[in-house]
Amino acid sequence: MLFKFNFQNVLLISLLFFQISLNWGCRSHDKPAEESVKKLAAVTLQESQVTVSSAYPARIEGKVNVDIRAQAEGYLEKIFIEEGAFVKAGQPLFKINDLPLKEQLNTAKANLSAAQAAVKNAKLEVEKFTTLSTNKITSGFQLKTANAALESAEANVAQQTALVEAAKINLGFTTVKAPVSGFIGRIPKRTGNLISRTDTEPLTTLTDISQIYAYFSMTELDFLQFNNQQSGNKTLPQLIADLPQVSLILADGTPYEKKGRIQMIDGQFDTAIGAISIRAAFDNPKYILRSGNTGRIVLPETISNAILLPVRATMDMQDKIFAFRLKKDQTVERVSIITNGKSGDNYIVKGGIKAGDVVIIHDVATIQEGEKIHPEMTTVKK
Repeated sequence: MLFKFNFQNVLLISLLFFQISLNWGCRSHDKPAEESVKKLAAVTLQESQVTVSSAYPARIEGKVNVDIRAQAEGYLEKIFIEEGAFVKAGQPLFKINDLPLKEQLNTAKANLSAAQAAVKNAKLEVEKFTTLSTNKITSGFQLKTANAALESAEANVAQQTALVEAAKINLGFTTVKAPVSGFIGRIPKRTGNLISRTDTEPLTTLTDISQIYAYFSMTELDFLQFNNQQSGNKTLPQLIADLPQVSLILADGTPYEKKGRIQMIDGQFDTAIGAISIRAAFDNPKYILRSGNTGRIVLPETISNAILLPVRATMDMQDKIFAFRLKKDQTVERVSIITNGKSGDNYIVKGGIKAGDVVIIHDVATIQEGEKIHPEMTTVKK
């Protein structure tokens, strides 16, 4: 009897536990489905104004680059400057032996003196024949001949005067002076070398780098986009005047301390490379930049009504960029987007999504098309 009672009790207890387990399982299945829905960060896309930058390789030249060449011939007598020195406009640089040119000047002066003496003699002849002609002692023909001789003598004086001035100029060419202020380049010639006007190699080069020019090229596509964004109805001079200042990044990656301005856009494209040349000017008061330097021109561009989307909110597939847009029923759809460059860690979106759309920005690699998502709203950092 005791065994039966215990068996019944065990049976009842087992049934009780089974009922409790069944009820618990039913409760678990009856829980709302949303407890298993992913919670992911999302943003509502908005339009904003952003400034983006484009960088272009640039070569740097001084404002003035001059080949210093001799205009006189002779042996190099003196070199007044050192390579790399700063010189001022008008400062002597080289001295060419001037003895032959001094002799040419002396000869020209002597010929001028002889011509001036001939004028005096011709004047005396005119005076003599004027008196004789007045007294009807000689014919008028002799007076005319005397006047013609005087005119010829005076013309010869003018010619000899010009030769004297030319000799002075040639003599002055023996002292080679700096046409502008700037820095001297290499000096390949040495004292005693024979200098000629026909030398292919200059005596030196002189560069004015108080202001430098940075030349860079823009492809046809880039230039068309740049022109469309900047020009409106402006003429080219107005466009250049209204362009924002540009920056220069040096070869070591550091920014140059001065801002520059675009001064020139070439009149035609280089068909060999399909690009147009543009020049920006920078003040260089400390002479940090030299001709031959390289760098990158950074051109700022302001985009109005830009839509920013974090790069981490996208995925690349088959050369396309996709994002996940949240629909009204809280499910996501994968959409292909078109970008127009980057601003910081964000894409600038050109198409595919629009302002007002809600886009998932975290863990996009784990999302499936049509999956239900609970968005946790946040904002995009510019």
